[in-house]
Amino acid sequence: MCGFKKRKEFIEELCTDTWMELYRYIYYKVQNREEAQDITQESYVKAITYLMNNDLTVHRIDSYLKCIALNIIRDRWRKKKKNGFSVNIDEANEELLATEDFTDYLAEQDEVEKALEVLTKDQQMVIRLRIIKGFSVEETARLMNKKKGTVRVLQFRALKQLEKLLARGD
Repeated sequence: MCGFKKRKEFIEELCTDTWMELYRYIYYKVQNREEAQDITQESYVKAITYLMNNDLTVHRIDSYLKCIALNIIRDRWRKKKKNGFSVNIDEANEELLATEDFTDYLAEQDEVEKALEVLTKDQQMVIRLRIIKGFSVEETARLMNKKKGTVRVLQFRALKQLEKLLARGD
């Protein structure tokens, strides 16, 4: 009974501490909410099963989870490539497809990219690593050869600057 309670606490702590970062990482790769949720769950199942069956300790659990997730994503891409992509024409909503317009989305994306170019190189790097790619403060600091506090300050100032630029429409 004690082993079960320990395992339950380990699983709860693991998921609570890492799910947001893992989900963001996966979502960045697949750009689909439902698929990102499925892959996140599958990653935890594989990781927890392996860790429990082999009684291992992993020092960089976030990297371990991202590696598992990336392997799952690659497997899915290979499977899609192998099987091809199929669409049921009878189920397609012709009116929705004809009226769907991506120009607003593309314009917003272009506006954000232009605003990012105004920031300093360090601020751009922090935004890309922390927000877009979903790296932790520690990982970002290591990649940029900066202290964690410096990364936090850069991110805060970059977000404030972006907010001002996007509000003005510059």
